[in-house]
Amino acid sequence: MDKKPETKDCKVYYDDDLSFHVEQNLYFTQCTADHILSLHELLKITSDIAVEDFNNRCMSRALLAEKGVAILVARNSFRIHKYPEENERIIVHTWEEKSEPLVFVRGFEIENDNGEHLITGLTSWILVDVNARRIMPIKKFDDMGLRTPSEKKSEFDCLPYGKISLNEEEAVFLDERVIKYSDLDGNGHTNNSRYGAFAVDALPQEYQTKRFKDFRINFAKEAMLGQKVKIYGKIDDENKTITIVGRTEEAVSFEVELKW
Repeated sequence: MDKKPETKDCKVYYDDDLSFHVEQNLYFTQCTADHILSLHELLKITSDIAVEDFNNRCMSRALLAEKGVAILVARNSFRIHKYPEENERIIVHTWEEKSEPLVFVRGFEIENDNGEHLITGLTSWILVDVNARRIMPIKKFDDMGLRTPSEKKSEFDCLPYGKISLNEEEAVFLDERVIKYSDLDGNGHTNNSRYGAFAVDALPQEYQTKRFKDFRINFAKEAMLGQKVKIYGKIDDENKTITIVGRTEEAVSFEVELKW
C-alpha cells in the first residue's frame, strides 16, 4: 500500500496582546491562472479570519444577532509586497486597532513560513442595528460589555482606507453582472469577496494579469439576488491606477482602486 502523503493542518493561536494568528496552506483553488493568490480570495481569507477572531472572543454572529446588531466589513486597503503562491504556507496575523467613532479598525499582516513579508492590510468594520438597518456608534457596542476596546495604534505599510472617487465624465462602461445564488452568503446578499472578482473580471484582458501593488475596496450597498450590477471604470496608465465603481439600479454597490 502506498504511504499517504503528509498534510499540514491549519494552526490557530493567540499571543499575549490578543493578536490572532492563523497558519494555513494556500491551495490551487485560491489562486489565479498564474498560480498566485487572487484578490477575491485575499478578501475571503481576511474576512473569514476576522470573523473567527470575533467568534473566539465571544462575539459570534449568533450572539450579536441576539443583541440586534451585526459587524460588517466596510473598507479594505491591502499592499501586496509579494504575492503568495500556490502551495505556499502562509501565516495571517490580525488584531484590533483603536476604534474610530463609527468603525472598528483591524490590521492584517501576512507572511510565509520563512518569515518573508507578503501583504499588509488595514480594514474598517461598521456596527449595524439589524432592525433599523442603520450604522451605530462603536461606543454603544462597547457599552454592551462584550469586549475590551483596543488602544493599539500601529504603523501600516499600506494606503489608508478611505473614499474612492470616479469622475462620471471620465468613466467608461466595462461590464454587467447579474447577481446569482452562488454570489450570496448567509446574510442574504452578495458576499464581499465576490466584488473583488467582479472588478478583476471587468478589466480588459491585458490588465487582468497585472500584479497590482495596492488594492483598495469599499462596500457601499449590498447587491441582492437578481440585481444587475453595471461596472464602470477609468484606467490611468500614466499614474498606474485603475478606478472601478459597480452600481445597481438603486445606488453605488462597491468601489475599487488598483495600483501597479
